[in-house]
Order: sequence, then structure tokens, then C-alpha cells
Amino acid sequence: MKTHYQILVIGGGNAGLSLSAHLLLKNKKLDIGIVEPSDKHYYQPAWTLVGGGVFDINDTVRNEADFIPKQAAWIKDSCVSFQPEANRVTLASGAVLTYDYLVVCPGIQLDWGSVKGLKEALGQNGVTTNYSFKVAPYTFECLKNFKGGKVLFNNPHTAIKCGGAPHKIMWLAGDYFRIHGLLDKAEIHYYSGGTRLFGVEKYEKTLKKVAERYHVHTHFFEKLEEVDGPNKRARFVGFGEHNKGVETWVDYEIFHVTPPQSAPDFIKQSPLANAAGWVDVDKYSLQHVRYPNVFSLGDSSSLPTSRTGAAVRKQTPVVANNLLSLIGGQTLQAKYSGYSSCPIITGYGKLVLAEFDYNNQPMETFPFDQSKERWSMYQLKKQVLPRMYWNLILRGRAQG
Repeated sequence: MKTHYQILVIGGGNAGLSLSAHLLLKNKKLDIGIVEPSDKHYYQPAWTLVGGGVFDINDTVRNEADFIPKQAAWIKDSCVSFQPEANRVTLASGAVLTYDYLVVCPGIQLDWGSVKGLKEALGQNGVTTNYSFKVAPYTFECLKNFKGGKVLFNNPHTAIKCGGAPHKIMWLAGDYFRIHGLLDKAEIHYYSGGTRLFGVEKYEKTLKKVAERYHVHTHFFEKLEEVDGPNKRARFVGFGEHNKGVETWVDYEIFHVTPPQSAPDFIKQSPLANAAGWVDVDKYSLQHVRYPNVFSLGDSSSLPTSRTGAAVRKQTPVVANNLLSLIGGQTLQAKYSGYSSCPIITGYGKLVLAEFDYNNQPMETFPFDQSKERWSMYQLKKQVLPRMYWNLILRGRAQG
């Protein structure tokens, strides 16, 4: 087994695959190894649509092997520790790999176990989540079987992948109830660890109107502490100035849970991490602040922007160009603006395409007001983006 690579990439998700492919399009002679244990690759952005009953879960999964670039080596193992002073990583198998340059992008960790009773409750008694391939189809089962009562949606107090996902399914559920004459029988509640519906005012104005349309009750500075599946109730604890320490038990018929999330444990415990556990990189160059031959992009990086596939698409050429500059002994010139995008489904056939930068200022692609709900943008989400992902993005051809 080969043990040294010019460029070692930790993670074969969107970030790892698209970066590796993009680098090899620029220089086929690069020696790249990709560390990734999974046999399957998932297109997770479509899981919201699966939960809404308009996308087949089986169309969101492919074989990982089909997307490993031919010129790259697939190390089918997982990373457990980093020794950046020695340009070395240790794998779960006990193997040790060395590198000239390291790119860390294993994605984010879903901390199901940090909420009491959550793991045991999932997939039954009305407790569901679109953050799981196995459970996402159950979300639609819950909607179809709903007769009336409280419907809960939560947004955790942590950073998460796809910041809009916790309420995308809420808007779809509200629209499903409206279409089927059940909206007056549904009492929809949104419990969020955040301070507002959305961080960009232009788009939040629209979402507040959507919340009114579906009669959504919003609760902020709330942390989910416990799920009591058999008794169909959940416990939240407030942590804002107005509700600090206030404990609330809420009954439900349906509870769509977004789990707390964090950097993977092997990153948190490594020399690469900042105080919060993320890979500590410069937010413009994406180069590590202490180890110049280390870069990071995607959900496990410390970048202070929304963790989305669209953000990865813009981060990829920055890492690629700066990495190649470093290899060539040149100054790093490429800069990341903090661009991220969140296609917010607000109902069946309706979508707000939020695009913004580090300063939460809109960075819109199209020559119209993207804060308005549009059928065309819904079709972009449902029809165009999945095809782009499999055929262009993972092939390194849709970056920039």
C-alpha cells in the first residue's frame, strides 16, 4: 500500500471529490489520495423534497466509486488523528499516511446522542428528520397520516449544514396541510436556537410572510434537551435573556428534528482545530492559520458562513488555486468572499433563492428579485441542481 501522497484529501463528500476533480482538471500529474470510508455517496439537498413527498429517496444515492477521479487513489478508510508537525495522519486501520499538502473536508458530525431520547425516538411515534437517508421518507408518511394537532420543527443551537433546511420542511408541511384542508387543524411551532428566522433581512421579510401564511408560532433562544417518543412530547430549555433556564414540555403529533451538529471528534481533538473544534483556516485564503501546507473547505472548516453545497462550489477554486500557487512557490492570490446560497422551499412550486456573503449582503445570480417566491427557482432546486451535482459539480466542472 502506498503511504505517501503529494496531496492528501480527508473526506470524499462534495468538497473532497469536487476539489480533487477540479485539481486534476488543472494538472493531471498531481498525486492525490482521497481518504473516505463510505461505499455510497448521497445528494442530501434533495432529502427535504423526499420529506415533502416529491422526490424519490433512491435517486439521492450513488456508488462512491463512480465519482472518485480516475487519476486519484481511493483510500477506503477513515482518519482518526492528525500529526501536522510531521505531515502525517493516522487511519482507523492503524495505517499511517504522509503528505506534502493536506486538505481536510470530512463534513459535519450529526450529534444525535446529545439530545436525550432522540436516537431511540427517530422513525416512529411521529418523530422524524430529513437529516437521515433512512428516516427522511418517514417525514412524508407523517404528513399523509396527520389528522390534527401540534406539529413541531426545531433548529438547534449549533452550526448546521444547510441552515434553511429546518424550516424548508416546515413550509412544505404547512402547504401540504393547506392543500389538504388541514391547516386549521394544525398548530405549527418552530423552536430555534437562533435569534431570528433568517440572517439576511431581505429574505427574512419574505419568510415572515410565509410564517403568517401557515400560522407558524416562532420561539427563539430555545435548546432541545429531550425527546420522549412514547409520550409524544419534547423538552426545550430557554437560554435568552427573557427565557434563560425556562423549561418547557411540548406535546406533538409530528416532530421534525434537526439534530445538533459539530466538527467531527477526530478534528476537535486535533492540533488543526480552533477553540470551537473546527479546522482553523483563514477565511479568505482557506489556508490553515498555523500549518501553511494544510487547507480546509466545506462543513468542517471554521469559515463563518452558512454550510451549504453552494458555498463548497465557490470555495473549491479558491483552495485549488491557492494550493497550486503554494506548490509552485507563488503568493496565494485567490480569495473567498463568504458566498453561500440557500434555496428555501416555501411551498410546493415555490422557492426563495437566498444568496449572500460574509456580511450577510445579497450576492444574487439572476437579474430579478430573488427574495420573491418563484416557481422557476423551485424547478431549479428540484430538476436542475441534482443533475448539476452528479454530472458537473462532483466532476470538478461547475466551480467558480
